[in-house]
Amino acid sequence: MVCVPPHPHANLRRAPVQQRSAERLARILDAGAGLLDETGYEQLSTRAVADRAGVPIGSVYRFFPNKRALVDALAERNLDLYAERIAGRLDAVPEREWRAAIDAVLDEYLAMKRTVPGFTLVDFGPPAPAEGAPDANLRVAGRLAALLAGHLGPALKEGSGDGGEGRDTGDEPDPRLLRTLLVCVEAADALLQLAFRTDPSGDAALIAETRTLLQAYLARTFD
Repeated sequence: MVCVPPHPHANLRRAPVQQRSAERLARILDAGAGLLDETGYEQLSTRAVADRAGVPIGSVYRFFPNKRALVDALAERNLDLYAERIAGRLDAVPEREWRAAIDAVLDEYLAMKRTVPGFTLVDFGPPAPAEGAPDANLRVAGRLAALLAGHLGPALKEGSGDGGEGRDTGDEPDPRLLRTLLVCVEAADALLQLAFRTDPSGDAALIAETRTLLQAYLARTFD
């Protein structure tokens, strides 16, 4: 079983301790996600989120200083959910079956893009990140490196030829694996944005080209 480590939301003013507080936070994030689909990011307001969630405006500010922090926490929750869904898929994929693993990564992203509220505008990073905020795609690549190490790491190390750069360093992801996955994430992000901009359900031909591109790029390393 692939384990998904917990990743607490970095932008919370106060982490929920009691179950009731955790449920209120979940309602606030759910409300924000739904409003993003209806109004977009620019028109989103903390007052509207509070009204939709059925909580006092003070409850929103108890957790978040502004809407950007709320949306960033929603992005972190999306990444946690994405990691959980991939982990569930990878349990059925034998190690070294890298093509099936990459298909699972892409398929779960597409499924979330089509079904998860707010995901179209905010997948793993806010549309208007704060200056100096962590790069969303680098954060995604890091989570994928940890999840896919068993499927991609062994093949990478066998033929790395990098003088030791690709070795495991304990809790840190393999540097070459992280770099390889960051290239994949950046390329797929650009192509899938285009696919969903031209078709709300995702242009099938562009999605197929994205899959082909990822498989061809990774084949140079893992075949």
